[in-house]
Amino acid sequence: MITKQKGTYDIFGEEAKKRAYVDEILSTLCAKYNYGYIETPVFEASELFHRGVGEATDMVQKETYDFKDRGDRNLTLRPEGTASVVRWFLENKFYGNLTDPIKVFYNMKMYRYERPQSGRNREFTQWGFECFGCDDARSDAEVISLAYNAYRLLGLDDITIKINSLGDKESRENYRNALVDYLKPHISELCEDCQERFQKNPLRILDCKVDSESDIIKNAPKTLDFLNEESKERFDHLCELLDLMEINYEVDCKIVRGLDYYNHMVFEVVLDDSYALGGGGRYNGLVETLGGPSTPAVGFAMGYDRTLLAMQEKNVRIPIDDSIDLYLLSVSDTEKDTAAYLAQELRLNGFVVETDLLNRSLKSQFKSVDRYKAKFLIVLNDDDLAKNEVVLKDNKTKEEERIKMNDLVDYLDMHL
Repeated sequence: MITKQKGTYDIFGEEAKKRAYVDEILSTLCAKYNYGYIETPVFEASELFHRGVGEATDMVQKETYDFKDRGDRNLTLRPEGTASVVRWFLENKFYGNLTDPIKVFYNMKMYRYERPQSGRNREFTQWGFECFGCDDARSDAEVISLAYNAYRLLGLDDITIKINSLGDKESRENYRNALVDYLKPHISELCEDCQERFQKNPLRILDCKVDSESDIIKNAPKTLDFLNEESKERFDHLCELLDLMEINYEVDCKIVRGLDYYNHMVFEVVLDDSYALGGGGRYNGLVETLGGPSTPAVGFAMGYDRTLLAMQEKNVRIPIDDSIDLYLLSVSDTEKDTAAYLAQELRLNGFVVETDLLNRSLKSQFKSVDRYKAKFLIVLNDDDLAKNEVVLKDNKTKEEERIKMNDLVDYLDMHL
C-alpha cells in the first residue's frame, strides 16, 4: 500500500473545519488592515532562495527540496513565503509606481527537509504578510500589531512580542565584527553547527538551541549597543508606538532571525515566554538583492501548524458546527427524484442538505439523520408530493409542520 511521505499529512473532517475557522479569522483580520491575498507557485528557480534567503543559512544549506526538471532547470520547492512574494513584486514592476504601500498576505504550503517533530513537518502551512514601499517605524508597528492581534483573536492571550533591532547596514556590520571578535577565542567550546555558522553566518549563533544557556552566548555583545544614532532613534520610536498601542512586548537582544535579509526591526511572537509561534522584521535590502531598486519592506510569518497545536494545548475552543440543516428521506423512485431536485434548490439557497444515494431502507436513513445531526428532516411521501406539500420535522423538539414546497425556503430561513 502506498502511504503518505514522512513529514506530510492529510487534512480532513474536524481538522479541516478547524483550519477553515482559523483561515476565516486571519483573512478577515488582514482585510481590516487592507492586505490583499496572494498565492505564489509551489516551486521557483533555486536561485531565488539561494540569493534571497542566503547561501549561508541553514534553510538553504540543509533544508530545501532542490531538483532538476526535464528541461534541466534548477528548481526548489517553496521553503518560505517572503522571497517568492518579492519575486512577484519585481516581476510585475510594482516598484515603478509606489504611490501607496503594496500590502499582501498569503496562506500557503511550504517545504523543508528537516526532522519531523511536534508542530514542525516537512510539508507545512505558513500564514504571513508583506508590506512594500514604507520605511517608517509606524509601518513596523502596524505589522507587529497585525501579528499580535491575530494570535489574540485566535484565543492565545499569553503571548509576548520579543523585539530587537539589527540597525541599518552600517550598524549591522559593526555588530557583526564585534560579535566575531568576541566569539573567536570561545568558538571551540560551542556546538558543531555554531562552529560552522561562525564562518558563514555568525549572527545565527545567538539563537542556537543547543548553546542558548551557555555563558558565552549570554555574555555576547548586544546589538543595541552598536546602533548608530539614526537606528537607535528609530527603535526608540517603535517602542513608544507599541506602548501607545498597548502591545505586550519586551526587548530581547538575542532575537536576530536566521535569514540574511533582515535589518532594523526584528521580532518573534512567543507563547508563555518560551514557545516561538512566528516571527518577522524589516528587510529593506532584499528587493535590491534580487535585482530590483532599493525598496523598503517589512513582513511576518506564522508557524500555522505550531499555532494550531498551541491552541489545542491551551484548550482554545474552536466552534465547529458538524450538523446539517436538513435530511431528505425517500423510498419510491418519485420520492428519490424529488429529493434530488429539492436538495439542489435548497443548497442553492444556502442550506446544508443531505439525502440518501445508496437506496437504503427508511430505518437506515433515519440512522443517517442522527449521524449527521440534522436539525430538520423530511420524509418525502408520494401522496404529499401530489399536493405539492411536505411534512417538516424539527429533530430537536420532534414537532411536525405541513408546509407547501414553495414556502420551504422561507420557513427554513426563518427557523435557521
